[in-house]
Amino acid sequence: MIPAMPASVAVTSHRRPVRRGSVRRGSVVVLRWVRLAGVWLVVWLLVVAGVWGSWGSAQHVMLTKGRERGTMEVVRCGEDRCSGPYAPLSSGSRGRARVVIERSVAVREGRTYTVVIKPGGDEVVRSGPAGVLYAWVPMGGALLLASVVVAGGLGRVRWGWVLAGSGTALLTAAFLAV
Repeated sequence: MIPAMPASVAVTSHRRPVRRGSVRRGSVVVLRWVRLAGVWLVVWLLVVAGVWGSWGSAQHVMLTKGRERGTMEVVRCGEDRCSGPYAPLSSGSRGRARVVIERSVAVREGRTYTVVIKPGGDEVVRSGPAGVLYAWVPMGGALLLASVVVAGGLGRVRWGWVLAGSGTALLTAAFLAV
């Protein structure tokens, strides 16, 4: 005990001193893992949303066995839908006076398109290579969004470029095919 120090301060503790550096290092590691898990979750959700958004049309275009296939002449277009007569190409398909297709940049009034009829109604989707590529456009957009998250949030710049290139290639091919 130092003679100038009061006796009340001289009480010593038998506890082991806490090293602040090790506690901080542990919390940084935990936060890094939580951040990485969160970013991977966002990437996963983006890709799943892209597949989900594309599969609604892509399943009819890609899995055509047993479906009615034919041609549609677009006669009239409204704000969000176009309609016209349907002529069958596959066996078992019957002609229809009116079928409906979603209006988009891929459909113009006065043109004839090869289509597949969605089961249980009079709605059709484009078929062939242009229809397949057009159906997967939401996936191309999801890949572009995921590329930004992978490159920025995960620091995986090369993987970000791969995803961006894949999304851009898909969107460009769809644009050129349509």
